[in-house]
Amino acid sequence: MLLGLVLLFGLSGCSKPAERTEIRFAIAQAPLTLDPRYATDAASERVNRLLYRPLIDFDASSRAVPALARWQQRDPLHYRFTLGPAGRVFHDGSPLNAADVVATYQSLLALKDSPHSAEFANIAAVEALDADTVDFTLRQPDAQFPARLIVGILPARLIAAGHDFSHHPLGSGPLKLVQWNRTLKLERVADRQAITLEEVKDPTVRVLKLLRGEADLLQGDLPPELVAYLKRQDKVTVLEIPGANYSYLGFNLQDPWLKDARVRRAVTLAVDRDAIIRSALAGGNRPATAILPPEHWAGNAALAPYPYDPQQAKALLRQAGVPLPLKLVYKTSTDAQRVRLATVMQAQMREAGIALEIHSLDWGTFFDDVKHGKFQLYGLTWVGIKTPEIYRLSFHSASVPPAGANRCRLQDAALDKLIERQDWLAATARIHELLPYVPLWYEGQFAAMRQGVSGYTLAADGNWDGLATVQKQE
Repeated sequence: MLLGLVLLFGLSGCSKPAERTEIRFAIAQAPLTLDPRYATDAASERVNRLLYRPLIDFDASSRAVPALARWQQRDPLHYRFTLGPAGRVFHDGSPLNAADVVATYQSLLALKDSPHSAEFANIAAVEALDADTVDFTLRQPDAQFPARLIVGILPARLIAAGHDFSHHPLGSGPLKLVQWNRTLKLERVADRQAITLEEVKDPTVRVLKLLRGEADLLQGDLPPELVAYLKRQDKVTVLEIPGANYSYLGFNLQDPWLKDARVRRAVTLAVDRDAIIRSALAGGNRPATAILPPEHWAGNAALAPYPYDPQQAKALLRQAGVPLPLKLVYKTSTDAQRVRLATVMQAQMREAGIALEIHSLDWGTFFDDVKHGKFQLYGLTWVGIKTPEIYRLSFHSASVPPAGANRCRLQDAALDKLIERQDWLAATARIHELLPYVPLWYEGQFAAMRQGVSGYTLAADGNWDGLATVQKQE
């Protein structure tokens, strides 16, 4: 790959980049929706954080802190939020007030097809007391309720008009949409800096665009040899930090073989995470256990990563009565790095008596299949997860799509009770035992930028918040 990269760069290096003032960000996957009530893919979540402002955000330890509003718990079922002065103007110049907060959350309660609606089913009422004050009344006590209010606030008048936020967003975040055709053209509100997000699926092409000046910045989704290559370039700066985003393989528990926990354990033991991290991933990666990493306030440091043991895996398959080799279909996107990882796991699983057939699909088709249960195995990464509510969303019996993201169709009454009690240590231990997911790794984060680009910061969850501060000198 590196030889091809160097040759292609040498052949095309004489091409002079066009003059431009915008900052061009080459991304592996374009967002699917710019409506925060529907966004579940990583790119959509990351862009929406910049377009909209939520009531709360999180500090470095993933504790809830005020964003648009501070709050107080007045009794076990009653929270009062008071909007502060910052972020109170939508991009069209209209004010953001309590009525907009009420309309946003009432719409989430009313929508039948939003993947986030189930997270707010505990809200009995939401009411604006005045332009600055909103009261939430709950059906059941929930000490973690403020941390759930991370949906970007939408204008009430546009919600009432049935506005298409998915393609024409209007928020109060640091960036606003200018145009969305083949590329996503944004403008930073503070200084009118133009920022363009261009989908470039092939990682080698993304690197070439950076080297030729056709892109100024890229982040993540590169194989380690391309990251190492960029580190050797005089006019490129590479940033790296440990990450917290959880990569996993998801099982379909309605499958005749995969509904057996012994088979799921065998598949888990057939993956050599350490070897993949060493050979196929960039820096900052580490083996994963639960969705939230052990340093999170609701993390479970007692969980141990599953070892690589193909012989024990094969024994479990025989014990379960599986004819070997066990044939499984694994679905992933067409992203070159994701296909590469799938190919590595395919070779590893062969040693355990598992014949893995890889289906790589365009992102829209792949994600639609995942949401509708059209898979045996799939690979994804949970990004930007801050609260243990993710366990309810992903594993509670009541969260099967479209009510939530229990895409594995897990039904376990004991786990449901632990989640409802918010006993996160016991819940994560139960999930670790049931194995609806194969835990893989927490992805390290890196970004590469051309000379003259500065002020971009990396976050452990891989968000793109650095676009609010990045600068470019011609």
